[in-house]
Amino acid sequence: MAYKGKSREEMIREDMRDLHKMGYAQQLFREMGGFSNFAISFSIISILTGAILLFGYGLQFAGPIINTFGWPLVSFFTLCIAASMAELASAYPTAGGLYFWAHRLGGIKWAWVTAWFNMLGQIMITAGIDFAAAIYIAGAFNRLFGTAIDTTNTMTMIVVMMVIMVPQVLINVFGIKLTARLSDFSVYWHIGGVLIMALLLTFFGKHTQPFSFLFQGVTTVEPASIANTFVAGTLPPFNSLMMKIPGMMGLYAGGGIVLAFVLGLLQAQWTYTGYDASAHVAEETVMARLNSAWGVFLSVAVSFVVGYIMLLILTLHIPSGDIAKTVDPANGPAVLYIVYENFDRIFFGHIIAIIIGVAMWLCGLSSITSMSRMWFAFARDDGMPGYRLIKQIHPTLRTPVWSIVITCTLAVLLTVWSALYTVVVAVSTTALYVAYGLPIYLNLRNKLRKQGEFTTPKTAPWSLKNWGILINVLALAWIAFITVLFSIPPNELAGWSIILMAVFMLIYWQVDAKRRFKGPTASDEAALRKIETDMAAAAHGHS
Repeated sequence: MAYKGKSREEMIREDMRDLHKMGYAQQLFREMGGFSNFAISFSIISILTGAILLFGYGLQFAGPIINTFGWPLVSFFTLCIAASMAELASAYPTAGGLYFWAHRLGGIKWAWVTAWFNMLGQIMITAGIDFAAAIYIAGAFNRLFGTAIDTTNTMTMIVVMMVIMVPQVLINVFGIKLTARLSDFSVYWHIGGVLIMALLLTFFGKHTQPFSFLFQGVTTVEPASIANTFVAGTLPPFNSLMMKIPGMMGLYAGGGIVLAFVLGLLQAQWTYTGYDASAHVAEETVMARLNSAWGVFLSVAVSFVVGYIMLLILTLHIPSGDIAKTVDPANGPAVLYIVYENFDRIFFGHIIAIIIGVAMWLCGLSSITSMSRMWFAFARDDGMPGYRLIKQIHPTLRTPVWSIVITCTLAVLLTVWSALYTVVVAVSTTALYVAYGLPIYLNLRNKLRKQGEFTTPKTAPWSLKNWGILINVLALAWIAFITVLFSIPPNELAGWSIILMAVFMLIYWQVDAKRRFKGPTASDEAALRKIETDMAAAAHGHS
């Protein structure tokens, strides 16, 4: 794919030809450059969202080592997954992303299953991000203005969540240019925010722990103490079914710091979700075969470095080294407790609180962009109920308005079902990584069999070359591990939610989808150009 030496207009025409070869018309505005494509995934990963809100979650299980060793461990395997996905994004630069990859590599059934897990994951990650933002912003508001908003009341937080989402929805509806600019701004805000936080804590923080503190393993909350029940929505708690499996009680009673450590990895792994966004906006990206791939990979790589610096600085400034007090829900969120306890000048605490709150809001904005594009792409191929409405593109705004509105509504409803923030996190992480893993598996399978389509340096300009098989294997092994890990107590509802999702998918496939759903269907060049001409005419008619 030769982009070198071409003008922007020539590159866009090249991207459109690639899109036509995959059977789709250019319905969305192609406005994003490489930095904007990277920025949208980096903003969704948002080290100032997941790693901040779940800082206390990981710390309560394993202490400082969850940040010192857990973050780089998860980062290494996530980079393997991101690299495997980047290669596929380079080969198939479409808004459908994972769904389209699975179709080309494995056929209709694989595509349909991948799409449904991706759909659920996209909804739940947006729910998790904005629910997290609601909890955090309400807590920060209490500290800034002395209010008493109850951040432990789920329904109160859902109301705050809806208030936060209104401007995010409106910005996404009214155009990709503004969304792209805000995503670009988000990169500078995140990196600059971490730098400010690090400098303020280093030079003005009152509590500094010795370097050896980073290597302590401390279990403040025993996994066994919260494993026996789980909740769903507003229903009374359910007794754990998984804990009745032979050996589970013994595992949780004797698992010690090792079990606590691996359960705490959810902190890092949920932070590393949503980087498939760079693939979902491929049809809005110039030089898509390269820029989408680099966006997927670099968003994880940069987040690893910047996030690690942030986590170590925060850990070294835990007040008096008192982990129990830091993770106490009464002092939550844990990061705000660390920040405000470290400064005599409360103004410094306010600065950091505002930096984090804005970052979370920007994260939610980008997540809605990615989510709505994925749903639009699947609806374009008649893949789900309501597809006729969801696949509509506004003639002048050239955005999938109904996809944006419907997916955001579902995100709120699924938050009510999940009840707990950590369950939202576990469901989104599990569903998304299953969706990530399926096309990686199909690509590896085809490579090993030398059958069907698979990535090569010729088909994917961003190529893993001879390292591809090893990296794919490592990626799949890690996905299998975390799928089990994040579906067991204390996140049992996540496991049952995934099972219920699979049962629903099976029933819907048998009753309706297998007779109607045909997957991505190629159109001839004349039909594609007619769609583009009709879109342009409609836009002119509404202008």
